Amino acid sequence: MYPDLKLFIDGKWRRSNADIPVINPATEEEIGRLSCASKNDLDDALEAAVKGFEIWSNTSPRKRSDIILRAATLMRENRDEIAQSITLEHGKPIKQSKLEVIRGAEFFEWDAGEAMRTYGRVIPAAPGHKYSVHHQPIGVVAAFSPWNFPMSQPARKIAGALASGCSIILKAAEETPAGAIHIAKAFEDAGLPYGVLNLVFGRPSEISNYLIPKEPIRLVAFTGSTSVGRELSTLASQNMTRSLMELGGHAPVIICEDTDVIKSAILSANRKMRNSGQVCTSPTRFFVHERIFDDYAEAFVKHVTSIVIGNGMDSSVEMGPTANSRRIAALRGLVEDARDNGAIVATGGNRIDMKGYFFEPTVLLNVPKNSRIMSEEPFGPIAVINPMKSLDDAISQANSVPYGLAGYAFTNRADYIDQLIDRVEVGNLSINTLEASMPETPFGGVKSSGHGREGGLEGLQNYMSIKNVWHSAKIS
Repeated sequence: MYPDLKLFIDGKWRRSNADIPVINPATEEEIGRLSCASKNDLDDALEAAVKGFEIWSNTSPRKRSDIILRAATLMRENRDEIAQSITLEHGKPIKQSKLEVIRGAEFFEWDAGEAMRTYGRVIPAAPGHKYSVHHQPIGVVAAFSPWNFPMSQPARKIAGALASGCSIILKAAEETPAGAIHIAKAFEDAGLPYGVLNLVFGRPSEISNYLIPKEPIRLVAFTGSTSVGRELSTLASQNMTRSLMELGGHAPVIICEDTDVIKSAILSANRKMRNSGQVCTSPTRFFVHERIFDDYAEAFVKHVTSIVIGNGMDSSVEMGPTANSRRIAALRGLVEDARDNGAIVATGGNRIDMKGYFFEPTVLLNVPKNSRIMSEEPFGPIAVINPMKSLDDAISQANSVPYGLAGYAFTNRADYIDQLIDRVEVGNLSINTLEASMPETPFGGVKSSGHGREGGLEGLQNYMSIKNVWHSAKIS
């Protein structure tokens, strides 16, 4: 049930002369060949997107909303097929893939509603004068989505662009192309005008370096690493092109002494290992009050060692493989460095001896500050658990990295909650839950975790320009 991996340009599916293999990380076997865009393909996509923008920006918000909702309905109806494709190419458990399809549909459904509410405003003025503010679609969007969520990450960008009246060229991840292909197919079947959505694949640096400087591109939307985000932001700024950057994180979790130790530990362990830890908002640095540290660490380790690992197509599996052999090498390096600096490896730390890119759920205790993992996002199934003397100490450690995407805390004390809200340097703070965002809430980071927001009404504003109109009744 894996789809034919083609480009989608100007409402047509096409192959290219160059292709690359797509590998199932659970079996290390090739499951498809992905077409890669040439410069001619990219030129065609640009031309199509310009024409698509003229049509779509002049389509009524109601009609835009109807088409987006129709596509979302098709995604829900094809949930099982899409989920199987995602699990084959990514490796995540099939249950998680099904939830991701629904989450992708929810992004479209929320933004479809907001498409009809991109209100401006009238500002009071002197008699004979009227000031008004208008929100208008910014133009052609060049978007880049990562491999870790093949469906929901492309959905966020496509939903924001289309609901705002923009056209879009999406460069989706080569490792996991099926989610974006299924989205394009849904919009094709829903009757989206040609050229409004274009889907390309290829060598990331070649596509970004070619597309971003082009004059029709008015917004660059990227989700990925901080290092690549800096490069793309610089490239966009040279042409005064706006950018939306959702970049890396290294999420802290503050466990206060008044919380339910066992419940918070089990919840934390489950969420840490979700998607094999390959989530930009994944809880990673756990700062636990010293009075409950031993109990929390014991419960956490006990739970992660019970997690069922294997091929995500097996419905009993709770954690699948990492993305590729490079992730295995990177994770090993972080564990070895932490151990060399004096950290305790409570469990895990090694590649699992089976076919596929599987890495053991790993828990490191009492990790020194100079260990690489305290400042480098592991992007894998590794948790760091350190004792803290006080809330001040924990907040200081939480803010000690240059990242600020998501942060979490467990406490029932109102004074602690006030301090957490005011002082933890993140774009998304969750208390007594490890959910970082919903379709109706704005999502994005601070510091080196990027700028701009996706989701909620704030998300659509990134895809729109603001026009101020001053109308005088007489020449003055």
